[in-house]
Order: sequence, then structure tokens, then C-alpha cells
Amino acid sequence: MKKKEIGKIVLFIFILLLLMWLSRNFFNVKPKDIRDWIVGFGIWAPIVFVVVYTIRPLILFPASILSLAAGLAFGAFEGFIYILLGALGGATVAYFAASLLGAKLLKSPSPRMMKIQEKMEENGFVYVLLLRLVPFLNFDLISYLAGMGKVRYIPFIAATGIGILPGTFGYVFLGSSLVGEDRTNLYIAIAFFLIMIIVPLIYKKKMKEWLGLSSKDDKS
Repeated sequence: MKKKEIGKIVLFIFILLLLMWLSRNFFNVKPKDIRDWIVGFGIWAPIVFVVVYTIRPLILFPASILSLAAGLAFGAFEGFIYILLGALGGATVAYFAASLLGAKLLKSPSPRMMKIQEKMEENGFVYVLLLRLVPFLNFDLISYLAGMGKVRYIPFIAATGIGILPGTFGYVFLGSSLVGEDRTNLYIAIAFFLIMIIVPLIYKKKMKEWLGLSSKDDKS
């Protein structure tokens, strides 16, 4: 593993620990407060959450925050279901928005993005699946590129649904582990995230070659 990749892992751990320390000592934002705010919508809370998650690509709100909030508010199992529904809804919104608006969403795509779009058109399901599992690109950008290309909706949404399962589990498990005194689940969730970061870094070069992204494209 290269020094640069090791540096990314160390930076991730440092930022995570820093945010936890700042939250406890300065911001005084307790996970229970976030959970209570969401649950305050009562029986409408799941619907409100899914709707917000669905329109999220249009308002550019970070998906990670909503995913953690789902774990806090609904627990691991229900939160997992609601995140999955919202993420698929958001991917659908981005896909069809790109299909309708086309190149207006991405006025000057880089050569790398154009190449990714071409690869998607060749084998949409496999390519989208790999990009979801090993996120080289932003989640919404993948949806936009698929919509702008000739990727059919069913293969796109099926690949998205399968590809986001590991990340969804990680975020909801981490969110649910923030509630309560037992920190065992929190440490397990952090370890899971580290594995999700390290494994793609180890196979990054091979994956990029398989996806058709040469080192020349990375520099552009």
C-alpha cells in the first residue's frame, strides 16, 4: 500500500475522532437530540425521511448525514429499510432529471467522465454496480451520468440497489451505535468503515484498469 493511501486512512481516522471530540466538548449536540427531532414527526417520520432523502440530490444535502440520522432515529433494521428506499428514490430522481435535462446538468464534462459514460452504455448493470461498491465517483454524479447516457433504468436501479447495501449497512449501524452507553457497536461500525476504505484502496489500480480508467485519465 502506498504512503498516499495510508495517509488517507490516517486522515479519515483523525477526522472521525476530531468530530467526536468536538461534538462532545464544544457543540454539545447529543445523538439523542437528533433522534428526538426526527421522531418528533410522529407516524409521519419515516415518510418525511424517505421524501427528504429522495429529493436530496436536487438540494445537494449530504447523504451521509441523513443515513446516520436514520440509524439514530429508527434503529439499525428500520433505518436500513428507509435509507434504501430513500437512496433508490434519490437515484431515480437524479437519473430522470439527467435524462430530461441532458447536457445542461454537466456543461463541460472531463474526458474521464465521458469515458465513464461510454463504459456505462456498454454494460450498464456491471459498471454501475462496481462504481456503487467501490465509489470512485460521487453517488449522484453516477446517477446523472447514467441518465445522460443510454443506460436503461431497470439495470441502473438494480445495480444501485445491490451496490449500496454495504455502505447503507455501515452508516445505519454507525448511527444506531451512537445511542446508548455501550460503545462496542460503535467500534465495530468504525472497523467496518475502515475495511470499506482499505479494500478499495488495495484494489484501486486493478479496478480502474478493469473499468477502463487509465492512469492518464486520473491525471486529467
